Amino acid sequence: MRTHVTTLTAKSILHRSTKVLVAALASVLSVLVLNAASAQSASEKKDSLAAAIAAVCARRTINGLSIQNAVPGSWLLEDTVSTSDGAPLRQDIRLALPEGSELTLEIRFAGGAPRQVRASYFTLTDQQLVPDLLAIADGGCTIRSARSIRRGQTPWVYLDQLDGDMETLRWTEILQAPWPPGVVTQGVPVALVDSGLAYDLPLFRDRLARDAEGEPIGYDFWDMDPWPYDGDTSRGAFLPVRHGTAVASILAREAPNAVLAPMRYPRPDMNRMADIVAQSIEHGVKILAMPLGSNAPDDWTAFADAIKDQDILAIVSAGNNGRDIDREPVYPASLTLENILTVTSADGFGRLAPGSNWGQESVDLMVPAENIAVTDFRGAAGVTSGSSYAVPRVAALAARILENQPHLSARELKTQILARAAPSPFEKERLVAAGWIPDPDKD
Repeated sequence: MRTHVTTLTAKSILHRSTKVLVAALASVLSVLVLNAASAQSASEKKDSLAAAIAAVCARRTINGLSIQNAVPGSWLLEDTVSTSDGAPLRQDIRLALPEGSELTLEIRFAGGAPRQVRASYFTLTDQQLVPDLLAIADGGCTIRSARSIRRGQTPWVYLDQLDGDMETLRWTEILQAPWPPGVVTQGVPVALVDSGLAYDLPLFRDRLARDAEGEPIGYDFWDMDPWPYDGDTSRGAFLPVRHGTAVASILAREAPNAVLAPMRYPRPDMNRMADIVAQSIEHGVKILAMPLGSNAPDDWTAFADAIKDQDILAIVSAGNNGRDIDREPVYPASLTLENILTVTSADGFGRLAPGSNWGQESVDLMVPAENIAVTDFRGAAGVTSGSSYAVPRVAALAARILENQPHLSARELKTQILARAAPSPFEKERLVAAGWIPDPDKD
């Protein structure tokens, strides 16, 4: 199967139909002048999204211009189509709106027909495009649900789940909240580098690492603000993936005297990983729990340079690609640094878990991390699996060891952890360097 991507920018379209688009540009510019100071109302935003979605099913061919015509005064910025063997798989369209905002469409196809349509409205605020409203429609272009991002008094940000009328509220989630008040606890601090933490849950309010003034030492290195609330928005601002809270709940349970310093990882600029290391060292943190990674070594150059030769132990996940990372590296798991400890997931019998990565040289340990009880960002109980959840089990073990032996160096701490490993009784060939620890929650 072959996949082909075709991109039509405003420039290329202009090339094809100069006279038509020059006239359209003149029309749009006149609207821009008339409406530059007026933002669309809430009802106008909903009408724009509904019109754009309706145009998807009304058209006969893949043509971004038909969508543009459905939204008065808009201007086509980009039209990207992904195909496989000539059939469309996905189309992404960006429209500029008169007041400087944008409307985007993501159309997913099945059998050449739309299967799902997502239309998003981004409002221009303080010279930045801010996500505002998302409408999700079925293959018949009927809007089934919507999501709205609502901003209260700083730092509060909410995600409202709406019915298909884009008005009726189903429920509300938190995207950002102020730090809760809490006591200063003298536990072993562990920096959790992940999608953030729902730190307002009762489970974590008195488990946060704080400075002498009682201020939490966590930070959001993604948005560069002091509130690292749980939410990976790399797949879309309206569809956050909540990962960090579930990971943190394991660490909190298995290291009851440890305190957490949540660090929301810097996907927009991975060079900021060096700042995470620096802030951790500044606050006396010796353990980094890092259930994350990527295939790009350049993402981790700044981190490797910052952590090299420092007295801090990074416990990282091997990943869940079902591959040998000695042959196909994953980073930072495959970095050859003495103060990195790479872990993967096993079942309760010491067998590598399905889908978990391994490597005789790159992966140090297996620990049971399948069907692990967690608390999610809502405070609800759940069960999950994967090498990400091996990380908090080993980080909790490290915190308990360091609690009893606070003068251990990072390398000495790593040595003590590895000394607990034994060969797996079920794996015929060695898959990881040191073996597995069947009960990392036991001292």
